[in-house]
Amino acid sequence: MLPEFENTQIAFEYRSNKELKRARFLFSSMASPALTNIGMKLTKLAIAWKLPVKGLIKHTLFDHFCGGETMEEAGQTAAMLAKYGIGTILDYGVEGKESEEDFDKAVPEFIKAILYAASNKNIPFISIKITGFAHFALLEKIHSGAMLSENEKGAWERVCNRIGQICKAAADNNIMVLVDAEESWIQKPVDELSNKMMEKYNKTKVVVYNTFQLYRHDRLVFLKESYEAARAKSYFLGAKLVRGAYMEKERARAAEKGYPSPIQPDKEAADKDYDEAMLYCLKHLDGLALFIGTHNEASCLKAAKYMQDNNIPANTEKVFFSQLYGMSDNISFNLAHEHYHVAKYLPYGPVKDMLPYLMRRAQENTSVAGQTGRELSLINKEITRRKM
Repeated sequence: MLPEFENTQIAFEYRSNKELKRARFLFSSMASPALTNIGMKLTKLAIAWKLPVKGLIKHTLFDHFCGGETMEEAGQTAAMLAKYGIGTILDYGVEGKESEEDFDKAVPEFIKAILYAASNKNIPFISIKITGFAHFALLEKIHSGAMLSENEKGAWERVCNRIGQICKAAADNNIMVLVDAEESWIQKPVDELSNKMMEKYNKTKVVVYNTFQLYRHDRLVFLKESYEAARAKSYFLGAKLVRGAYMEKERARAAEKGYPSPIQPDKEAADKDYDEAMLYCLKHLDGLALFIGTHNEASCLKAAKYMQDNNIPANTEKVFFSQLYGMSDNISFNLAHEHYHVAKYLPYGPVKDMLPYLMRRAQENTSVAGQTGRELSLINKEITRRKM
């Protein structure tokens, strides 16, 4: 059966009355850009001045959007989601590290996450960002095609070794790795490294997924090229499809530096390419696995309908749907209720280190007014249904 995304009883069954009211407060607050901006500025100041605000952040934004401060806490959240047929993507969300020592320290943390996931059948994925293991400037230089110094060549070799260790551990333990997309001006080395890992570890099944941001106007063509390259080299493509995360930054940089923006001219163009990419992948499941990362109800319904019409089992291992923890539960839980594979992105880490992630969620929900309004309307509908 097709999922019913209006069913709030299924969507919020896992939320207590108290949690629903907190969610209503959070999304109501984020609906106001002015209030959100003031809140973010005050939070940054409070952290800088070392004021005791950790508890407030932890019991509001953090608890709603994050799995916990430790892997074990995230595991408890994952176990709760598993009761409703939803898997988890462990995402060690600490960002902004910039030293070789920090990059090296991150590797055992991710391998630890892989081993933890391997002992929990409800955690099929981990997520990594190449910028968590490499200097941004190094990626930028490689992307530009500039000649690297001997030191830079050594640094890049260390990056490749770090990612190689993680992917090998994942392959050895039957866990899948999602490689996040980055800004367009550092994406080329990310793609090349992802392809290298896929060629090595996706020989019999998909272990490594590269991410395709369809709000870029060149990514649909690149997806098809990636599929053909995988076929030519006899490995399976792992295709994680998202719309994209850096639109304002991308357009601003293109305008500042005077080159054509890589971003689609409007939302309709991005939606069109996203759905075309999704259907292309569904038609080529013999040579790839598809990860549908979106909060767009129409796209999810289109994929589910295609699968139903073409006798692709809802629970095929070749197709996963995914949304962020704390958002679009009407999509995630209703898809899982109809036995589609769903995995929630579950970031975890110390509250202070998770602030960049939480700020992005607040900004995202402010800028995407339609999404915030949709979340609020569904929450209010369920609160009314419960007669709270």
